[in-house]
Amino acid sequence: MIDLKAQYLAAGANRHPSAADWDENGVLAYGADRNIALWRPQNDGSHGVCDFLQGHADTVNVLKFIPINGVLLSGSVDKTIRIWRKDMATERYMCTQVISDHESSVNCIAVVAGANMFVSGSADSVIKIWSLDPGSDGKSHRASLQQTIKVTPRFFPLSLALSPLASASNSYVLAAAGTKDIIQLYVLDSERGFEFKLEATLAGHEGWIRSLEFTQETRDPHSDLILSSASQDKYIRLWRVHQGKELPAAAASADPSLGAFLPGKSLSNKAHRFRACGLDYSATFEALLLGHEDWVYSTRWRGRNNRLQLLSASADNSLAIWEADAATGVWVTIARLGEISAEKGSTSATGTTGGFWTGLWSPSGSTVVCLGRTGSWRLWNRSDEEDRWIQGVGISGHTQSITGVAWSKDGNYLLSTSSDQTTRLHSKWKREGHISWHEMSRPQIHGYDLNCIDSLGTSQFVSGADEKLLRVFNEPRAVANLLRKICGFGGAEIDEMPDAANMPVLGLSNKAIEAVADDEEVQNGNEDERAAIDPASVVYKSTLDFDHPPTEEHLSRHTLWPEIEKLYGHGYEISCLAASHDGSMIATACKASSIDHAVIRLYETKTWHEVKPPLAAHSLTVTRLRFSADDRLLLSVGRDRQWAIFQRDSIEMTKYTLLESNPKGHTRMILDAAWAPTSMPVFATAGRDKQVKIWARDQDLAGFSYKSTITEDSAVTAIDFLHILHKDLLLLAVGMETGRFKIYTLSVNKNFSAEEVSLHSVISSADPSKAVTKLAWRPSQEDGQDTEVAIASEDSSLRVYSLNISALSVS
Repeated sequence: MIDLKAQYLAAGANRHPSAADWDENGVLAYGADRNIALWRPQNDGSHGVCDFLQGHADTVNVLKFIPINGVLLSGSVDKTIRIWRKDMATERYMCTQVISDHESSVNCIAVVAGANMFVSGSADSVIKIWSLDPGSDGKSHRASLQQTIKVTPRFFPLSLALSPLASASNSYVLAAAGTKDIIQLYVLDSERGFEFKLEATLAGHEGWIRSLEFTQETRDPHSDLILSSASQDKYIRLWRVHQGKELPAAAASADPSLGAFLPGKSLSNKAHRFRACGLDYSATFEALLLGHEDWVYSTRWRGRNNRLQLLSASADNSLAIWEADAATGVWVTIARLGEISAEKGSTSATGTTGGFWTGLWSPSGSTVVCLGRTGSWRLWNRSDEEDRWIQGVGISGHTQSITGVAWSKDGNYLLSTSSDQTTRLHSKWKREGHISWHEMSRPQIHGYDLNCIDSLGTSQFVSGADEKLLRVFNEPRAVANLLRKICGFGGAEIDEMPDAANMPVLGLSNKAIEAVADDEEVQNGNEDERAAIDPASVVYKSTLDFDHPPTEEHLSRHTLWPEIEKLYGHGYEISCLAASHDGSMIATACKASSIDHAVIRLYETKTWHEVKPPLAAHSLTVTRLRFSADDRLLLSVGRDRQWAIFQRDSIEMTKYTLLESNPKGHTRMILDAAWAPTSMPVFATAGRDKQVKIWARDQDLAGFSYKSTITEDSAVTAIDFLHILHKDLLLLAVGMETGRFKIYTLSVNKNFSAEEVSLHSVISSADPSKAVTKLAWRPSQEDGQDTEVAIASEDSSLRVYSLNISALSVS
């Protein structure tokens, strides 16, 4: 058995205001596609995701921790709610119950401390009340349905808030809102049985309401409740639930002039009265919080020094911390975090910035985090000494299927590309006492879904997308300096690099630019205004001059790589590419349904010219291209079920000719292929027929012959051989359509007979929850040392695992 240790787990968060929660033990859980990612933002080592929880069959919309015995609730588009309980011995969360009562996507969940109850809302306009009781084993918790509320007037609940009613024993108030501009208050009167009844409808908002949260005004359990509501009308409203026949002072003496803040509108302060446990209550409008310039997605309360603070996240790319002024009682912004309006770009309705989707307080209140459109988390820590919030190291990840991964030729960093239209560079942050993986650069932000990538050396790569051309990128000096400073590697050719790159507003090509001094004014000149420089894209010399990984703002703006070449020739979207190991050749193919387009085009990298004629062998889309270790052979596989091998000319080094093909290599389409690190050519092919086949050329035979087969339970979508031979054993990583990941040893001396390696994962699941799209062993590994393998998946997760293969032996 070999331990599979997670070195790096990365996945972008789902863009939903309720898709994250932070528990009292410091664990932040967030939805990442259909997975639940667990992260400790305040850990000393700045490590990212520590585990993935799997089980949902579709996107996770909502997560809520219950502050009893480590219980986590999750709701998903798959119409289910899952109850997870933390095993105190192993520190892992295990699913103890799956609830399938909802008939549509579960969008919101509300919990309350100290009560065995929670509430869920779904897109079928239904709210369900659940009782959560300990299971028969005394550890797990089982939920049972107590009540179903069909929302009238009909709307889809997007937010729920639940709280005990002050002074009323075992009575609760539930606030519900969503795709209408009203908030409904339901009250559970313990004297009338276990049933919530609609008691009040709060009006005032003029857009969908995205977030609701209750808090007590003071620590006195009999104090009033304050409800915050965040809306797409750009405003936050506060509401007071007061016990007593008399109205609270603010409601009784409401100033009509407050309506002047909203031209043509008045702030109605109608008192909504109801009773519970024989006591009188009122719900009244308390305050209107103005300051955000776009939709407000979430609000979160926090009590500090006997004063309430409210954290709000908005599509205007800002987090705001609100507090009532001690003298006047007016709610004002005491801190604003994020990005200033002049640099934020487009807004939520039309642009690519998209703002902040949720904001969370840490349990102590000393840290805040927020989630942005790119799926990345930003983090700020409160410094009492400096009396300000200081931005720290957050985490990031892809938000769509990862379609390609490639290590640099020296193995110092990993490149990934995705259907989220970004290319990202990942490497290790090395400092005294700690090593952790982070995204260090975002070389390419594209307008098309990216499909494939490969490294051309230590500071150059090529990528292909849903367009008909390839793009080649060079590393800029700003990124090279960053990698050398915090990752400990870098080339000597840094003086020949451009300073940085930016992207024209209406273009797709990154342009090399020179950095400017901090005190230098950017001049646009009197030339064509369409060529004017966007101030937000200017890179200053001090940019990236810090001792930690770049923040999301820097990643998305200042770590682009300049594009140096475009490679044309294909008629349809690029499907795959491969760069030769010496970096001199690029092979590429495009999507094809005919022989005319199912060709392989070669480009040499000295002049970037295409080598003609293109290579013909396939009749449908080529799905994978691989150069042998010595670049003498080029292997191609495709949807037409065949593999083909092209041989390099011994004199004209840029010329390849067809050596051999097998039109019946598999019974269904071939999805991947890989060369083995052997003296005689050996390669593997993997197909939708659930098989991995090994092919080899014997010394006494001119062609390649079939050697052995590995049969799986599902289609094999990705394979890769370790780059070194270990004790006459080949290590083959295999990824499947179901997300299953395996490693096999193949004995060179026993006709490549395969044996599965028993893997022990130190996290809940080493396997992605969707198809494995690409596998890549890290190069430049010495025999006997820990080696690393990168796993990319359709579930948007990127995983780097290390394993020590020294214990493997030939049986």
